Amino acid sequence: MKITFRLIISLIVGTAFVVFLFSAIQTRIEEKKLDEDLELRAEVLAKTFKEALEPFLEQTESPVRIKKFIEKFKGRTRLVGIEVYLKDTGFITLPEELAEKKVFEQELSETVEKGKALRRNGQWNAKSIALETMPLEKDGVIAGALGLIHDRTYIVRRINEFRKRTALTFSILALILSLTTLVLIRWSITGPIAKIADWARKARLGETRQIEPAFREKGEIQRLAFEIMHMASSLKAARIDLHEKSQVSDSQDSGWSKEKLKNYLQGKLEGLPLFVISNREPYIHRKRPEGQIECIIPASGVVTALDPVLQATGGMWIAHGSGSADRETVNPEGKILVPPGNPAYLLKRVWLTEEEEKGFYYGFSNEGLWPLCHIAHTRPIFNIQDWEQYQKVNRRFADALLEEAGANSPLILVQDYHFALVPKMIKEMRPDAKIALFWHVPWPNPEAFGICPWQEEILEGMLGSDVIGFHTQFHCNNFLDTVDRFLESRIDWTVFGVNRGGKISYIRPFPISIAFPQNEKATENQNLQEIKKKFRLEGKKIGVGVDRIDYTKGLLERFRSIERTLEKYPQYRGHLIFIELGAPSRILIPGYQHHLQEVEELVSKINARFGQGEYQPILFLKDHHSQSTIHDFYQLADFCLVSSLHDGMNLVAKEFVAAREDEDGVLILSRFTGASQELRSALQINPYDIERVADTVYQALTMLPEERQERMKRMRTLVKEYNVYRWAAEQITELIKAF
Repeated sequence: MKITFRLIISLIVGTAFVVFLFSAIQTRIEEKKLDEDLELRAEVLAKTFKEALEPFLEQTESPVRIKKFIEKFKGRTRLVGIEVYLKDTGFITLPEELAEKKVFEQELSETVEKGKALRRNGQWNAKSIALETMPLEKDGVIAGALGLIHDRTYIVRRINEFRKRTALTFSILALILSLTTLVLIRWSITGPIAKIADWARKARLGETRQIEPAFREKGEIQRLAFEIMHMASSLKAARIDLHEKSQVSDSQDSGWSKEKLKNYLQGKLEGLPLFVISNREPYIHRKRPEGQIECIIPASGVVTALDPVLQATGGMWIAHGSGSADRETVNPEGKILVPPGNPAYLLKRVWLTEEEEKGFYYGFSNEGLWPLCHIAHTRPIFNIQDWEQYQKVNRRFADALLEEAGANSPLILVQDYHFALVPKMIKEMRPDAKIALFWHVPWPNPEAFGICPWQEEILEGMLGSDVIGFHTQFHCNNFLDTVDRFLESRIDWTVFGVNRGGKISYIRPFPISIAFPQNEKATENQNLQEIKKKFRLEGKKIGVGVDRIDYTKGLLERFRSIERTLEKYPQYRGHLIFIELGAPSRILIPGYQHHLQEVEELVSKINARFGQGEYQPILFLKDHHSQSTIHDFYQLADFCLVSSLHDGMNLVAKEFVAAREDEDGVLILSRFTGASQELRSALQINPYDIERVADTVYQALTMLPEERQERMKRMRTLVKEYNVYRWAAEQITELIKAF
């Protein structure tokens, strides 16, 4: 009742204000229109009188003649008075009382003095009048002034009538509008609100167990009521599940570690086998020119995140064998225990033909889906041959998993955009499988994703998963909007789920992270001295970047920013060295070949411009660098520059923070990365704004030690607490809960 009363009062006050304001505006417009009409007539009449009176000024008896002339107009309806003021003889008026009361004497004197007409509204003799004055000339000299007094009472009367009529009309309309609005509010809002309140009270008292059926299949407000009550049910379920959630957040004092994750998942998995499917393998065996075989860890966010998980839990990683010595190092079944020297899980390699790799990996995945998902202004390319190879390879990996699945329900972590079809393929053969798909790159909005010719097949394949993870909630929302746009399904926003054909896929944000080093104490490293000596870094300010050589990483923008820094702050010429550890990537794609050429040309240009003797401002070290080498460069750097144009997360930022055991160094981070949502203490940049990035580099180089340490401490605390083991635990827990 109170809300209805408040609505009534609000409507009355609001309507009264609108009526008053509108009436005032309309009457003012009408009054102005009538006054303008009167002024026009008065001006014409005054000019006529002026032309008639000025010849009398030449005559000796001009006052007498003028008085006789103006007496002819006595009694005109709206001309209530005429005044003539002559410098020589004074006032001549009609009627006489004008002279007695000296009405408008000041206005006529002012007209003579200034020599120009005046218009004034006022009151005289209980009437509203309008005065129009005009100077009279004799031999080109101002000799007097003429004043015509018009009755404007009719304007006042018409305005009052108009105001009353307008107010009455709009009052009636406002009353009808108010009554109609009140009825609609009562029917559409306050009624459902009352029902919601009643249902909530019953739910609180335990008098009801389900949502009232009356709210189903109704209008928008009723459906909103249904969703609100559904949310209340979800919150109730969340409270019931609080104990299980607390297991994921278990013991904040100790934090998550490999051993803790292993112990936690052993209880959760209950003997279920754990599988990871990705295109990139965690360990690559390749032949060196001398004929020796070396094992390297590729520069990959997937590998950085998931290798520690499988080392903690065991299981199997299924990936494409791409190394030149991969076939020589596996058993006949294509398997090998990894990591070398400390085996913890099985790596199964899937072999692809050159045609398959070209169509699946270089074609559809990286010339189509990759630029589609990244806003980096590169046009995606789609063709039917690549799509066919993509389908074929997805089937190959699904079959490889099914061969290893065994009798128990497998727990499967499918990684990234390369295998969007795999979840559905596995689910069709093994409905008991528990599948989580993690999408490591951004998810575009529905309009952008609509470019893909096989949008429905991609979405249907992904929805074979029980849980689909993205780095940020924003990407989750984009995905749900995309499904809502292109597929017949029901989106349940209360639980962020997609119900399609009775199967629910839950969409969740899981910000990926890294394995934070256990030893937090800074140690002297002989390698650092060797690196300084090798690259002549002693006494220099050092910046570092670590990336795959990819157009989304903003390498061109990064190097132009370093160039601009040297232009704006010449004191750093010869003293600032930026080291880029670039891992060659997708070199068979023409776009990547062209990008690499652009990068190398720009580096050469900058070095030629600012280099002096052995000094070069940019060291572009193009190779697949080991993790230990990268770690050493992180420790050497005064700042790390991450200038991605668009990134799902970007683990380089977190790796740099974790490597700084000395709690020093500055992270300069693109705000177009997922990591920027967490690492707020970094210096955040727009990589396209070269000028400001250069200023930010200068800020990093001149930052006080106390500020550097405070920023780094905050970021290290966050990365340590939200590490990859916690990420894995939350993701697997969510997957198990989905059943």
